Amino acid sequence: MHTNNSEPKLKKNTNNKKFIFVTGGVISGVGKGVATASIALILKKYGFKVNTIKIDPYINVDAGTLRPTEHGEVWVTFDGGETDQDIGTYERFLNQELSRQNSITTGQIYKTVIDKERKGEFLGKTVQFVPHIINEIKRRIIQVDDSDITLVELGGTVGDYENIPFLFAAKSIEKDIGRDNVLYVLVTYLPVPSHIGEMKTKPTQQAIKQLSETGIFPDLIIARSENKIDKVRREKIEKYGNIPSEYVISAPDVESIYEVPLNFQKDKLGIKILNKLRLKPKRRINLVKWEKLTTALKTSKSKVEIALVGKYLKTGNYDLKDSYVSVIEALNHAAAHLNARVMIRFVPSEDIEKKGVSLLKGVKGIIVPGGFGSKGIEGKIKAIKYARENNIPYLGLCLGLQLAMVEFARNVLKMKDAHTTEINPKTKHPIVMILPEQRKLLKEHAYGATMRLGEYSAVLNKESRVFSLYKETGRLNEDMKTIRNYKKLGREDYRLGYDIKLRRPMILERHRHRYEVNPEYIKLFEDKGVLFSGFHYINEKDKLVEFIELKNHKFFVATQAHPEFKSRFEDPSPLFKGFLEASMN
Repeated sequence: MHTNNSEPKLKKNTNNKKFIFVTGGVISGVGKGVATASIALILKKYGFKVNTIKIDPYINVDAGTLRPTEHGEVWVTFDGGETDQDIGTYERFLNQELSRQNSITTGQIYKTVIDKERKGEFLGKTVQFVPHIINEIKRRIIQVDDSDITLVELGGTVGDYENIPFLFAAKSIEKDIGRDNVLYVLVTYLPVPSHIGEMKTKPTQQAIKQLSETGIFPDLIIARSENKIDKVRREKIEKYGNIPSEYVISAPDVESIYEVPLNFQKDKLGIKILNKLRLKPKRRINLVKWEKLTTALKTSKSKVEIALVGKYLKTGNYDLKDSYVSVIEALNHAAAHLNARVMIRFVPSEDIEKKGVSLLKGVKGIIVPGGFGSKGIEGKIKAIKYARENNIPYLGLCLGLQLAMVEFARNVLKMKDAHTTEINPKTKHPIVMILPEQRKLLKEHAYGATMRLGEYSAVLNKESRVFSLYKETGRLNEDMKTIRNYKKLGREDYRLGYDIKLRRPMILERHRHRYEVNPEYIKLFEDKGVLFSGFHYINEKDKLVEFIELKNHKFFVATQAHPEFKSRFEDPSPLFKGFLEASMN
């Protein structure tokens, strides 16, 4: 067997390809993802084609098996990748879709190398950390290549053993294409100990030292802290890190993450980066719309309180919001475009089981997001019943649709035993279950066994509220253009199902679930006022429920999809915008 296993290189860099590597110092969770997304946004606004990659040093192949309370939300890409939530941050800022290839993990690297070794693809060579692991990292970074500038965020913190392979790879890419084509950013933290009351630079100095031990010297420091960094601290970092003080960028805590690129531009970060990379702006930067939306989020006098009824809201003695970051941000996107401020009341569904729906009193809208397992299920069902019976706007996402069907079956159709087979496999009324057609379809394509992942199409009912929302916001036209392009390219993708052959209005949303609404009960629901406003067609006959709504309700809409994954700061999700507007009214 002859296999080409030569070292991957960007020879001579004929396309003038540029890389920006973003590392973190002092502590994790310092904001590398937002910093990376903000830099990418600024460069895109200057007219450059940008791409972003997130490298996670964990051994998991992807984020799909990680618990939300431990690692935060699992993001889903259009092509079914389960990734770290930073990929979501990039998409929200850049308003562009990223692939599963934009997420790299240590698990992927080692699995690929070991699989190749087992197949005999290394021609009898001894497989080692250098060069084989480093070459695989480089290969994955280089293949995500369709851009002028690629930003690569390295997860974890400088000094972690797990980061060493990726720093080696970054340095190797620098060797291939030249120092002028690579820029290193260190996002670090400057604490202000309460007993001292002074901002300390020593942890940052140590982070610079640890990074330099790998042969990498940061070109630019992003100094995270509660307050703006002052002249004294800038000069200390300049002296210790041998970095001009104007390349120490202040990044104080902000009320909204969407302020970050605006703050960066006050320090002329974009031009400083372009100068370092020897590039000239392709156009004049325009952040007027971005600034207007950010101002609305911060200063609007119109406020609306929404209850988010979740099951991943606590970890030990601490409250957790990272599990639902996309839902939170989708609400913020809608609020900014409605010139409003959304106030979220986080209500653990288990607390509703113990204390009742009084915990929801006073809210103007209720969201039940996705989730897996039996924890807090009855609390969510009680919250849905409360929204339905009191004409409070309701938005159900994934599990939020399934439980809305269960609640309706129990309390309107009088099927007291109704449930999802995920929770009660022996229920007499399996309103939600894994359908045989779905199981067969997904197994044929060897995709996640029984999991529906990534982008799927839905044919919309023209008489529905859902159709109106997608049409009014322009998303219907955007998605139809995408689908027509798929047809033009001759694309046959099972995620489009039979829908692509239908001349009816269709949209695309992302999914992450196993269970579906049982079609045997659809007629019973319709007779009692449930409108099935969207279906995904497996074939001409078999279809999966995508959207439902109640006809005689202020706003009661649920979807099997996760529309929060396609909400952008400059282009909010139609469902979230409609839901919030109904809640405000």
